[in-house]
Amino acid sequence: QVQLVESGGGLVQAGGSLRLSCAASGSIFSINVMGWYRQAPGKKRELSATITSDGTTNYADSVKGRFTISRDNAKNTVSLQMNSLKPEDTAVYFCNARLYTYDKISRNYWGQGTQVTVSS
Repeated sequence: QVQLVESGGGLVQAGGSLRLSCAASGSIFSINVMGWYRQAPGKKRELSATITSDGTTNYADSVKGRFTISRDNAKNTVSLQMNSLKPEDTAVYFCNARLYTYDKISRNYWGQGTQVTVSS
């Protein structure tokens, strides 16, 4: 059993900042990739940023230069620092982890999502 628990969403004015955090717990052997995806109303879920276990990052063009993803491998946590927020960043943000459980099977896990609302 694996759980991803997010925190840190909320309401912020355009130009402001928010920090999202996600903690993975349970029968985790190792985590390959952790990331953040977002889904705006009426739209498909899309990548925001990912980070591998060795720290390699990948960002969607829409958030490059404004968002920073980081990870603590020892604590199985991932964070997303979001600066210079825009109304179009409004979405539910989902934490994601591609990991191995102790049965050595790789699976994809999602958090429950946290709402980020940016007012103009």
